[in-house]
Amino acid sequence: MDDTTPNPPATVADALGQARTLGLVRIDAQLLLLHVLGRATTDRAWLLAHDTDVLPPEASARYQALCLRRAAGEPVAYLTGRKEFYGLSLQVDARVLDPRPDTETLVDWALEVIAPLPAPRVVDLGTGSGAIALALKHQCPAARVLAVDASTDALAVAQANAQRLALPAAFAQANWLQGVEGRFDAIVSNPPYIAAADPHLAALTHEPLQALASGVDGLDDIRTIVVQSPNNLVPGGWLLLEHGHDQADAVCELLRAGGFSEVQSRMDLAGIARCSGGQWPTVK
Repeated sequence: MDDTTPNPPATVADALGQARTLGLVRIDAQLLLLHVLGRATTDRAWLLAHDTDVLPPEASARYQALCLRRAAGEPVAYLTGRKEFYGLSLQVDARVLDPRPDTETLVDWALEVIAPLPAPRVVDLGTGSGAIALALKHQCPAARVLAVDASTDALAVAQANAQRLALPAAFAQANWLQGVEGRFDAIVSNPPYIAAADPHLAALTHEPLQALASGVDGLDDIRTIVVQSPNNLVPGGWLLLEHGHDQADAVCELLRAGGFSEVQSRMDLAGIARCSGGQWPTVK
């Protein structure tokens, strides 16, 4: 250890203070320390009540290492191996995208459109960790959910989450809907939507690029899904898509051009149009 390496923190308060000096936001620092101490993510108040507790040297060293990795841009979910999403504790790693809270907007909307149906059929395209598919199954046990991904690695993560959470779903490897049989009441997807040259990608190097970028304008995969979906939707079924903060107008135009009706967007908690969707017309 050279002279520039900080000494391992001695107490809970010292540990959190050191994390701040590395530039970590408070919630990240707390979640990493709870992970090192083997405590639940809901135990943040415990850290305040025990801020003078002395950390074992091994825990201090592990925490310091995790903080350095977080400061280098690695997602907290990868460092702890889990992420809370829609009330579920998902296991995640670098094989899948780190589920974002914004995506809960898509789940809310999907639950709304399938609510009137006794046994809705839903397909989640690009399922990754299984976050959307499993949240829908958890909230609507009668739903028949198919989770699709082109990546065998991602499907392995999603299937492990489904098994651990005892949420039965079907899984298929496919490039969006290519080769997927049957018709669905709802098709939902959080596809890649970042432009290939977007400078923000430089900060996301720890996550799988194929789950982030999609062509020159970021809309290549959304175009494909919009074109494929009519063959797999029942009349009156919905296609719901998450997209970038400035893509709502473009996605809505793609949906209208694709023959969808009731085209609209939904805001996330920050008031940003985060999802857009449309309904496949019913037979006259």
